[in-house]
Amino acid sequence: MANLRDVRMRMRAIKQTLQVTKAMNLISTAKLRKGRRTLEDTEPFFTRIEKSMGDILSSAGSMESQFFKNTEAETGSLSAVLVITSDKGLAGGYNANIFRQVAALCRDLTKPALMLVGSIGYRYFVHTPYAILENFSFKSRLPTMEDAQEITDYIISQYVWGMFKEVHIVYTHMYSTVKLLPRARQILPLNAEKIQAEILQSGGQKRVKIPFEYIPSETAVFDALVPFYLKGIVYGTLVEAYVSEQSTRMAAMEEASKNAEEMLASLQIYYNRIRQAGITQEVTEIISGSAVLSE
Repeated sequence: MANLRDVRMRMRAIKQTLQVTKAMNLISTAKLRKGRRTLEDTEPFFTRIEKSMGDILSSAGSMESQFFKNTEAETGSLSAVLVITSDKGLAGGYNANIFRQVAALCRDLTKPALMLVGSIGYRYFVHTPYAILENFSFKSRLPTMEDAQEITDYIISQYVWGMFKEVHIVYTHMYSTVKLLPRARQILPLNAEKIQAEILQSGGQKRVKIPFEYIPSETAVFDALVPFYLKGIVYGTLVEAYVSEQSTRMAAMEEASKNAEEMLASLQIYYNRIRQAGITQEVTEIISGSAVLSE
């Protein structure tokens, strides 16, 4: 009977876990639908912004804009990395892949320092030797332009002040519904060749040089345009990371639910066998006792 109690307890625990995984799957599915609609609405717009910036940069001559080369940065300035992780777990290898990508990137940087989005990333990187400058948490909700503005304002203020000599973003890029890979990209200082490479990597075509006339000057135009460009890039990566997170969690919960159901079916068979053996033994004892009494 002790065996039966143990099996019943295990089955009860698995059933409770199955309820959690199914609920998380439903929640992630609903969030994924909403996130995909937002991504489909915003992705063409921000892709066009990136292409336009690439066109403008390709025709720009030499200029003294702070966004092309940080003249305020000193030798000891930091290489900032904006790391986008999740606020919740149960997302398979979503966060672990980001951690590996950050480690690989930081090995190539001098004096790397992290700006974190998501509590999971903070709980991981607080135990690493990397300096943590800021931690942004949006409580697992769909990012907004205000969230992107908050992050962009912090990045630009520190970059203009000279604390950052370069800024990178590490996030999960959604190549397709089944191909979700971590990706690193440099956003400051601006580099026309790297923007062209990003456009090609995203499936775009190589941009041709287009002559532009800048009023009142190239520097003034870029100083006004770049903050809007950076906000668009940050917002686009936040939304893409959010959708990738929900897609990964949905797949992980589906697999977990499947495994739980298989374990439950296996334990049910085992439970039935033990119960049948116990009943058979009891019947045998009753018949034996009855035979003894009759004699």
